[in-house]
Amino acid sequence: MGVKIAILPEPKIQERVFGDSHWKQLEAIGTVVRNVKEGSPSPDTLKEVIEGADFAITSWGCSKLTQDILDQAPRLQAVIHAAGTVKGIVTPELWARGVRVSSGNGPLGRGVAETALGLTITSLKNMWELSQTTRNGGWNAGKDRIRELYQITVGVIGAGQAGRHYIRLLRNFDVTIMVFDPVLTAAQAVELGVIKADLEQVLTMSDVVSIHAPSIPGTYKMFNRDRLALMKDDAILINTARGSIVDEAALVEELRKGRLFACLDVTDPEPPAPDHPFRSLPNCILIPHIAGAVNNGIKRIGQFAIDEVKRLLAGEKLEGEVKEEQMSVLA
Repeated sequence: MGVKIAILPEPKIQERVFGDSHWKQLEAIGTVVRNVKEGSPSPDTLKEVIEGADFAITSWGCSKLTQDILDQAPRLQAVIHAAGTVKGIVTPELWARGVRVSSGNGPLGRGVAETALGLTITSLKNMWELSQTTRNGGWNAGKDRIRELYQITVGVIGAGQAGRHYIRLLRNFDVTIMVFDPVLTAAQAVELGVIKADLEQVLTMSDVVSIHAPSIPGTYKMFNRDRLALMKDDAILINTARGSIVDEAALVEELRKGRLFACLDVTDPEPPAPDHPFRSLPNCILIPHIAGAVNNGIKRIGQFAIDEVKRLLAGEKLEGEVKEEQMSVLA
């Protein structure tokens, strides 16, 4: 009996995630059964598509894989989530059956890390102000505030997929990298080439602080008034994680003092109110949640899902595997 791969998301999500080359790769692996019904898939649709599958690929809009859905696929080996968090699809029944789960947080995290690096460089270079200066007819004003990614300290909050890739990118530069992550071990810190420290140390010593922590109860408004006050004058705060991690009222206070510079890809809620100070403060760069994957970048998640299926069939380690015991510390 050949391999059967069930594609569970609705067609418009499939089109975002997979291109023609991806479908050819999947069809070369085995029989591909696609959900053809528009709209978020109902339990009945999921049962129909997943029937007899060896592998299921999920994505945005898919609901939890409950016992009655899983009963239709007794041979199911793995669920590959071509999106970020798997919390919306996993169930105790899934874990109990020994079905392996993989998340697309890795490829999404690479996009986040690349965006964070871009924001790091452009902010240190004072490009935002200089762009306005030249637009208004000036030239040299503000060049004295340019800094380089050279012999400065960069603080990384969270060493998950995005944080680790940001660290890998930073290792191309002559900088000190400090990391706050409670689950990062000393050995892992050595392997990454970073200094593991507590949050207060990272905030006090860093010229740039980039947030890559998950949105969980323990990180809610973690960047509060007291912690923001620890940051250096002229430090840069970058948030490409989740808006809920920052106490926005406290950050507005600091920005109004002119003490910090912020680059925010996320807010809480999204979008912020039309008159929110983030939209008008000159030392705040606000972009509309574009760090992860947008347009053509989303296709890398489709390739990731295909590669995970190939790795499983070859008996290789999954790159994005998620274990049940990790769920409490994942976004």
